[in-house]
Amino acid sequence: MDIKTLKSFVSVAKYQSFSEAAKELHTVQPAISRHIAQLESELDVVLFIRNSRDVAITEAGEQLLKDANAIIELTQQAKTKVKRAQNGQTGTLIIAHLSSACLSFMASLVRSYKEKYPQVHVTLIEMTATEQIEALKNERIDIAFSRALPSSIADEFLSHCIYIDSLVAIVNQNHSLASCKNIDLARLKDEQFIIFNREEALGLFDETILQCKKAQFSPNIISQPRHMQTLVTEVAAGLGVAIAPYCVRKLYSEGCHFIALNNVTTQIPVEIQFKKTVTNAAVNAFVDIALDARQQIQKSMA
Repeated sequence: MDIKTLKSFVSVAKYQSFSEAAKELHTVQPAISRHIAQLESELDVVLFIRNSRDVAITEAGEQLLKDANAIIELTQQAKTKVKRAQNGQTGTLIIAHLSSACLSFMASLVRSYKEKYPQVHVTLIEMTATEQIEALKNERIDIAFSRALPSSIADEFLSHCIYIDSLVAIVNQNHSLASCKNIDLARLKDEQFIIFNREEALGLFDETILQCKKAQFSPNIISQPRHMQTLVTEVAAGLGVAIAPYCVRKLYSEGCHFIALNNVTTQIPVEIQFKKTVTNAAVNAFVDIALDARQQIQKSMA
């Protein structure tokens, strides 16, 4: 049995006429008769009682009609689902992100995507840059919003810059420098430093140390938190000062003051990353929406 012969059978049963079935299916009556004969031969049953005037479906035909309608409906559903999957309209999408860098725009980005692709199940996972690298390599996530990938694996992925961040100093609101809009980094040389954990963001840690060396001092590091919210909270508590991307102001930062650093021009990119050999069409659909929103995101993070 194939779908074409089943459709011919259902149409004959519907109209009780071979000629009407041929009209509905835009074919000729001999083709319909051939399909019915093939079905009857394959099943070894009589499906219709024919005479010069009427066509009557048999009991065997009635049973087949129930199953045929179901098969045709399932076939149509399968076609629809396949097309939706090809167009990225169904399936699953696992997105990892840096909360401090993406907090202000991730919800609206996913909401815009879901409005267009409501059948896709989206999972959001907060991960550090290091965690995202491992998750991308092991294919545990589909999309990453993170810092630039290390050169050792960068060739395996496509990356698009979403916005560029900068390094700033963060001090407690009661700190003597809290009234400053910008300072030379050297003014912090005698402070106790809170720096984001090196294992979670190798590039950020090393860049911070490099900038301190350029300012001719080595920072007195008293804490290396693994979460940016902890870093901000420790500064707010007066435990020390910090150097971090400006995006962390989007976290709960009451009690903190952010100060621009003179002569520190380090660019801290936030990128959207995904595997070059991606087979999940939902990934490309989400990336398109993210890139369309890029200009708006850049304005919000300025």
